[in-house]
Amino acid sequence: MIVDINTNQGTITLNLDKKHAPETVHNFLNYANEGFYDGTIFHRVIANFMIQGGGMTPEMSRKQTHKPIQNESGNGLSNQRGTIAMARTNNPDSATSQFFINLVDNNYLDGSQSQPGYTVFGEVIDGMNVVEKIGKVRTTRKGPHADVPADTITINSVTVRQ
Repeated sequence: MIVDINTNQGTITLNLDKKHAPETVHNFLNYANEGFYDGTIFHRVIANFMIQGGGMTPEMSRKQTHKPIQNESGNGLSNQRGTIAMARTNNPDSATSQFFINLVDNNYLDGSQSQPGYTVFGEVIDGMNVVEKIGKVRTTRKGPHADVPADTITINSVTVRQ
């Protein structure tokens, strides 16, 4: 499944892995097809770690989401550079709309027998230069939120190609 994340910094093209993360891909595609991601931002950027978006408005308000999904981190996919994974709270089954793209190999985010990880559900196949550019922006604090890009990075749309 090919998807484009169109941002004000350029386009990031993903190949989503429906075979290894069926519920997670279905969830992401629902949000994309509803236009949920349109106008959201990359609200958390940590250099040499990841860029996170998909749930906040430019005013740093959380968008209303659907119910959380089941964690699929034991699917054999790893949080390697260029992969996309679901963001969540400490509750493994709390992921909704927010996702992150790994800037480096973050294997410690993978699940294990004793502890669920962060579900990887695809990878960047074009536009890694855009991901890297976003990963290098200057960040600041906005209210209780740290690591917020000083200049807003908007997700204009998420388009499902096939």
